[in-house]
Amino acid sequence: MKMLESGGLELLTDGIRNADDDNPLGYYEYEAAKRLKDGDRSWVKNARGKVVKIISYLLTNLPEKNHYHVIFMQRDLDEVLASQRKMIIRRGENPDKIDDKKMKTILHNHLNEINAWIDQQDNIARIDMPYKQIVNDPHLYIEKLTQFLGFPLDTEPMIRVVDPDLYRQRS
Repeated sequence: MKMLESGGLELLTDGIRNADDDNPLGYYEYEAAKRLKDGDRSWVKNARGKVVKIISYLLTNLPEKNHYHVIFMQRDLDEVLASQRKMIIRRGENPDKIDDKKMKTILHNHLNEINAWIDQQDNIARIDMPYKQIVNDPHLYIEKLTQFLGFPLDTEPMIRVVDPDLYRQRS
């Protein structure tokens, strides 16, 4: 999200969730987006032409009448699980509530389902962006992102905000 903002795109965020040890630059979230699961789509009209972070579990709740450009971040599931475990521990919750192997299966199945769903949507254009590779070579992926969006981005500031030190859960 920071890359997109640095490239000149307008983000739809609310600043409700503050930066913390898990995300020292902030979360770039829009709380209303989480209400998609409850059927609240009233905020979507305010998002037109802007970037909004939506977790994959909520994509199927977006209104079908709109066209979307989805930038789908790809990250190794073991890294996701390690990151989530750390966050859960920091919050003082039980990290073993669900076994990592079971959670990895759940996430893997979800990704298969959401990928199949996106492939069937005529109103969604999608680009996959591999997190690890972006950290290692942002130039290449910023160029791909520019082509996908169809207009130029301010690439130098985008490259400068990539901070390999924030990539802490590596597999």
